[in-house]
Amino acid sequence: MVKLPPHLSVQNQHLMIGGCDTVKLAFTYGTPLYVTDETRIRDNYREWISALSAHYPLVRILYAAKANGNLNILKILAMEGAGADVFSAGELHLALLAGMKPEHLLFNGSSKTEADHRLAVSKGVRVSLDSLDELAMLDQIAEEAGKVAEVSFRVNPAIDVPTHPKIATGLATSKFGIPAAEITDAYAAALACKNVAPVGIHCHIGSQILDTEPFRREAEVMMELVDELFHMGVKFKFIDLGGGLGVKYEHSGSGPDAPTFAGYASSVLPVCKSVLARLGIQPEIWIEPGRSLVCDSTVLLSKVNSVKKAHKTFVNIDAGFNLLARPVMYDSYHEVLVANRADEAPDGTYTVTGPICETGDILAHDRQLPGVVAGDLVAILDTGAYGYSMASQYNGRGRCAEVLVRNGQAELMRRAETIDDLMATLKTPSWLQVNPE
Repeated sequence: MVKLPPHLSVQNQHLMIGGCDTVKLAFTYGTPLYVTDETRIRDNYREWISALSAHYPLVRILYAAKANGNLNILKILAMEGAGADVFSAGELHLALLAGMKPEHLLFNGSSKTEADHRLAVSKGVRVSLDSLDELAMLDQIAEEAGKVAEVSFRVNPAIDVPTHPKIATGLATSKFGIPAAEITDAYAAALACKNVAPVGIHCHIGSQILDTEPFRREAEVMMELVDELFHMGVKFKFIDLGGGLGVKYEHSGSGPDAPTFAGYASSVLPVCKSVLARLGIQPEIWIEPGRSLVCDSTVLLSKVNSVKKAHKTFVNIDAGFNLLARPVMYDSYHEVLVANRADEAPDGTYTVTGPICETGDILAHDRQLPGVVAGDLVAILDTGAYGYSMASQYNGRGRCAEVLVRNGQAELMRRAETIDDLMATLKTPSWLQVNPE
């Protein structure tokens, strides 16, 4: 049986989240439907801050906005004191709209445009530079604006990590960052600029990492560089160690456990603290959690359209990889429950598939579930990170609604898309327009 996290429960056979009945939510708002528990996000954030602050006084969480960019999620985290790691102009605007301070944002990315840099300069947002081309572009833009842009460089530490290769970002072969061996030259170039001030250093080694040892090694590489750069004249305001701490997706007794936030902090921060104490400086230490803040806060509810017995028994639901790409993209595992009969014992093996015209549209292979029938409600757990944020309109299917719940209350935080939304950005070239007779 699936061991539910504390914010999920079963009452009268129905799966509950944030004090709300998922069956009633599905009836009220329709399916497919993402449901997010606000309290769980706040609890995760506070646990992170407590763990980090136990080792170092000046810590800040920059939420990885790419994990879930809903404005309301950003508002919740802004209220808690978080900043954000943003990867686009859209994420930057949303973070500011949510109430996050410009100085608590970092504009990251390996291929930022001139418009991106102009936006960062105009809003007073620090930039994580990924190349010397970016440095030259930003220096010129800041000069034209009559400002000095505060920056870091992103370091590629060439660290192998135990995760899916598509989300390992600190490998020597990764597209991200400047090799650690070349980073001092980049900072020397930045120190020579009139309109750029290097005040930080940035690194990110990957996502869904279930071991703290790679993070400790990353911190060692970073602090060696901090020592060298400090003696070159860099005046550090922040050291950004990135994110990537994994979560436990398998709750049925199998699969690896995830490190605790306290375990991460005790592995990483003492490495930083000792070097900073020796140098006599006390910059902020930034951490960029995304998945570990929001993943377990959310379930995806989906109605069973039909059950078909073939070489396997297929449960055909109304959500596919258009709404949850992770199982198809990364072969990822998500627990599946029959939400309207959540405490019934399994009676067979089922494969859960979506409505997309792709053979690979399978969200869960060979799961032990109660006897599933058409009309049942399926709940897919741990979908708060890289769920809706990676959703698409493939097959002409609009993205679904999102509901926020808190202590038994539920309200929409994003409506479902309609056919009109699918058509809203389309234009017809003049030669395709049909003139009425």
